[in-house]
Amino acid sequence: MTDEAARERHRRRMQRQKELVDARIARADQNCGVLVVNTGNGKGKSSSAFGMVARALGHDLRVAVVQFIKGSFATGEEAFFRRFPELEYHVMGEGFTWETQDAERDRESALAAWEKAAGFLADPAIDMVVMDELNIALKLGLVPLDQVLDALQNRPTHQHAIVTGRAAPAELIEIADTVTEMRPIKHAFDAGIMAQKGVEL
Repeated sequence: MTDEAARERHRRRMQRQKELVDARIARADQNCGVLVVNTGNGKGKSSSAFGMVARALGHDLRVAVVQFIKGSFATGEEAFFRRFPELEYHVMGEGFTWETQDAERDRESALAAWEKAAGFLADPAIDMVVMDELNIALKLGLVPLDQVLDALQNRPTHQHAIVTGRAAPAELIEIADTVTEMRPIKHAFDAGIMAQKGVEL
């Protein structure tokens, strides 16, 4: 096959691909808030959520972040995003349950975080609500699943909601618009490399 024939074959293939993509875009005519769930055992669930926070702020949207479970160590995302007045950032956890070793305190922290998140989910002035590690709180039974599902389904129609954490419940996955499962292949921690600023912290 000559170079010219190869270029023409590629052009025809890309033209077919463009027609398929354009048709899918044309069918996507709804403009509304989406519920995103990032789950799985791999790294990147919260990182993805904070990437969406950055995008939202770039569009001058108002964002609220509520972090469940986490809270015992400083992170780069918290230090960075607290600079933005259009973002409300709340670290509500007291650390992972194996660190606190106090089930009642864990429950109280999780319920306080959920109360804060539920308030944002009912507020039409907030364009995006991130509930980081909420899935863990749900798995541990620290937050009532029925309340979470109700609040997510009845939030303002334009509002985006992002839920992260391992072991997302099936009921949450069912009502979500976009679900991504992060699957681990390799992780530096398994090779003895501590959590690094800018990567995990």
